[in-house]
Amino acid sequence: MNLTGKRIILTGAAGGIGYRLALSLAGKGARLALVELNAARVAEICAEINNSGGSATPIAINLSAEGAADQVVSAAMQAMGGVDVLINNAGIMDFTLFERHDPKRIEQMIAVNVIAPMLLVRAVLPQLLAQHSGRIVNIGSAFGSIGFPHFATYCASKFAMRGFSEALRRELVDSPVGVTYVAPRAAKTPLNNEITTRMLAETKTNMDEPEYVAEQIVLAIERDCKEHFIGQPESFFARLNGIFPRLVDNGLLKNTRIARKYAQSISK
Repeated sequence: MNLTGKRIILTGAAGGIGYRLALSLAGKGARLALVELNAARVAEICAEINNSGGSATPIAINLSAEGAADQVVSAAMQAMGGVDVLINNAGIMDFTLFERHDPKRIEQMIAVNVIAPMLLVRAVLPQLLAQHSGRIVNIGSAFGSIGFPHFATYCASKFAMRGFSEALRRELVDSPVGVTYVAPRAAKTPLNNEITTRMLAETKTNMDEPEYVAEQIVLAIERDCKEHFIGQPESFFARLNGIFPRLVDNGLLKNTRIARKYAQSISK
């Protein structure tokens, strides 16, 4: 896909990856509708892009609110005259012992990470089908293929998005609408708090810069990829886990025990 002039909805635009992705897409000549809860920050990002000769419209909204998906698509359609690409990037994550995970937070994570992107796809899909072109891009995670301890709810949400993307791609196989699933590994973003960052350092987990992840997402869109897993050996282990999960169990045992130490240090 040539991104020049493409009208793109990007959620989670103020996050570490989302911000860099917005700049990268704007640099490719795309027109953007940037969706973010933080109204002031998304307005700043749009101003930065517009002042540099790009085109970006802010949409400040809580994606888990009732009717949010329809409002986002309606606002994007009005601002850009249509939509060519939806990038579901918004997400939240917790590192914790599951027995301590607040039930309301579990509900919120599923709402933001799973239900909101699904409803956005449902809201925008009729437009894409009617114009006989378009692409859905769901940003998942290596944790959508490998269940990692103390990220149980986050893993569940990303496994769900991987399954949704796969099923939707097969459903739309005879249509002009494509589906891309991108799975980054850990990245150096504010999504990881101080304790999580220390745990990732001790377990020697590879962490990518947000700029690199954004570049890889853009590359996946330009190449019309069905799936794109970022980073080795994480990509290899994601595939291996689907075939020989017991091998991955054993391979993760040392890091599991390190992670437990950090998770136990978090207050209830």
